[in-house]
Amino acid sequence: MERSMIGMCAQPKPPVAPVKPVTDDYFGTKVTDNYRYMENFNDEQVQQWVKAQADYTTNVLKQLPGRDAFFNRMMELEASVPAKMDCVLRLANGKLFYLKREAQDDVWKLYLRDGMNGSEILLVDPEQFKQETGKPHAINSFIPSWDGKYVMYAISASGSEEASLYVMDTQTLKDVDEPISRLHYGGSWLPDNQSFLYTRHQEMKEGMAITEKNQNSKVYLHRLGTDVEQDTLVLGHAVTPLIDVSSVASPFIVTVPNSDYVFAVILYGTQKELDLYVATLASFNQGTPEWKKVCDAIDEVKLFDVHGEDLYLLTHKNAPRYKIVKTSLKNPDFSSAELVMAERDQIIEIMVAAQDALYVLTSDNGINKVIRIAYDGKAEPLNLPFDGTVDFFGNDPRVSKNDSRVEGILLAMTTWTRAYSIYEYNPKTESFVETGLQPKGKYDAPDDLIAREVEVRSHDGTMVPLSIVHKKGIKLDGSNPCWLTGYGAYGFSLYLPYQHQNYAWYEKGGIMAFAHVRGGGEKGREWYRAGFQQTKPNTWKDFIACAEYLIEQKYTSPAKLAGEGISAGGILIGRAVTERPDLFAVAIPRVGVMNAIRFETTPNGVNNIREFGSCQTEAGFKALYEMDAFLHVKDGVNYPAMMITHGITDPRCEPWQSAKFAARVQAASASGKPVLLRIDYEAGHGVGSTKTQRLQERADIFTFMMSQFGIED
Repeated sequence: MERSMIGMCAQPKPPVAPVKPVTDDYFGTKVTDNYRYMENFNDEQVQQWVKAQADYTTNVLKQLPGRDAFFNRMMELEASVPAKMDCVLRLANGKLFYLKREAQDDVWKLYLRDGMNGSEILLVDPEQFKQETGKPHAINSFIPSWDGKYVMYAISASGSEEASLYVMDTQTLKDVDEPISRLHYGGSWLPDNQSFLYTRHQEMKEGMAITEKNQNSKVYLHRLGTDVEQDTLVLGHAVTPLIDVSSVASPFIVTVPNSDYVFAVILYGTQKELDLYVATLASFNQGTPEWKKVCDAIDEVKLFDVHGEDLYLLTHKNAPRYKIVKTSLKNPDFSSAELVMAERDQIIEIMVAAQDALYVLTSDNGINKVIRIAYDGKAEPLNLPFDGTVDFFGNDPRVSKNDSRVEGILLAMTTWTRAYSIYEYNPKTESFVETGLQPKGKYDAPDDLIAREVEVRSHDGTMVPLSIVHKKGIKLDGSNPCWLTGYGAYGFSLYLPYQHQNYAWYEKGGIMAFAHVRGGGEKGREWYRAGFQQTKPNTWKDFIACAEYLIEQKYTSPAKLAGEGISAGGILIGRAVTERPDLFAVAIPRVGVMNAIRFETTPNGVNNIREFGSCQTEAGFKALYEMDAFLHVKDGVNYPAMMITHGITDPRCEPWQSAKFAARVQAASASGKPVLLRIDYEAGHGVGSTKTQRLQERADIFTFMMSQFGIED
């Protein structure tokens, strides 16, 4: 036996969870749940068990050889870049707002700069909130007024995403007015630069069901210098007969710079398709907005943008890879909208209406293209600096009277093996220029890394993209440690930027592989729907096929393969290891949906019914039962080692999902391999976690995987 395994086996065993069976009848099918009581997560006995599990895990991980070395190396790699930039927003007057995290920083901070080469001003430092409360805080979002004099920013503690909205005067660096609690994402400024709109969750009162938490959100109008409690209610359920807002929908009002119109957007949980209404700014300011419907969810519009009197819409109506149409703002009519960009082989992902043209981002197996469509209709592809993944940054579309700096667009580019750089496209010179906003680092583009794109035949013959990253010159002899990750939900494409910290894995001989399974958006709308509700098994079966490919091609072997799934990816990894436990040495479910048939009983579960379905229907129950990893765990099976991670304040997936799964696998597994429940008491779903928290978790995962592979150095 390997020394690392001997050390682990010598530890006291984790506490055993009591079995208290509860049986439900779903349309004639009886389902027994041995750990239903854990859903009362605040129960003292449940909390004691969870804390004991967390302490046990901490003690085991501390004693694994190499854990501190992994963490220190990742900190060193992250510090090799002087600073990292994100969420850059450029206003018409040239002012830049952005998040930055310097090498010594643990959190992102908000800065202001006057022009590309202007002096930098620190606006918001979340560390100040931590000094006052003792809890880590994070900036959830920020939105400057159109003149840049004010900026609203949302702050939440301990990864909870329970945000409060603050407004800062960027000249005095002082907050104005009282913070607004229960914020539902950001807000929108009105042209007077003194008023803004925001969406707020309802206040939870005694006796209300927890599933009501994210329901009945409302939009309010606030004017600086006035009492928040006197803010004007402008949109919500039964607020205006002109817009039908259901109690479970999320309403927003959006403004666009230099536009004479305001927009009401209605979203339905995690569904991307929206209802859209428009009203003149004049009627809105008078308190009697004359809302006109542009489209509703059945028109399958995902994004919109504005230029002058034209409204551009990105839709997959009769176009699985998307198309762009436009209609008049004065008399909107989706049914007769003019075609701007037809569906093509590449997927149309994003469009941005800049001052000079409409910029469109397309994707083909993770390689993005940018197409510039002049407002006279002329379209041309741009010559990007290199092939890779592109992300548009915010760009104010207004024309500055004496300044052409807002023409073109800002974007970031990255690949699997190259850290992102920020470029500006100048339409006059028809060229890209690196802005210098993102500093360079020693490990930005290691020349010893290689990325390979392949396609893998899945269980039904479908070819599934798989990205494989490793150091050059590895031997394909089955001996390499391999970390396979996947997601497969919400139409999200798993093409991620290069991360410096992962070089610590590569330089230990590790392989990273990204399975682009069905349920994601890699091949358009049809790819997404092929891993959706009743077709969801394709998601984990595609993942299994990718694992088999890596083994068959001798990148790795079952003894050296780890599978990981995050959030909705908990369904993927949970069902992959319950269906094929023999393929994996290690499984890492992180903040995962592990007990799918109970998900809709949670505060965020109602939002996700459109994605996963509901047990209120027989078809919905059958689909959710198939997704449920917890219910597919069987006694006496040799399950792989597992590290199941969760943040205690997670608002998206309740931590009892992971606790129940851990308890069930610990009781059922016959392999004798460790099943650890890692709980972070100052984190949530991962949003808002500090750099240190993220690297500590990753160091624990890396070290745990290596120990199970029998690799100590």
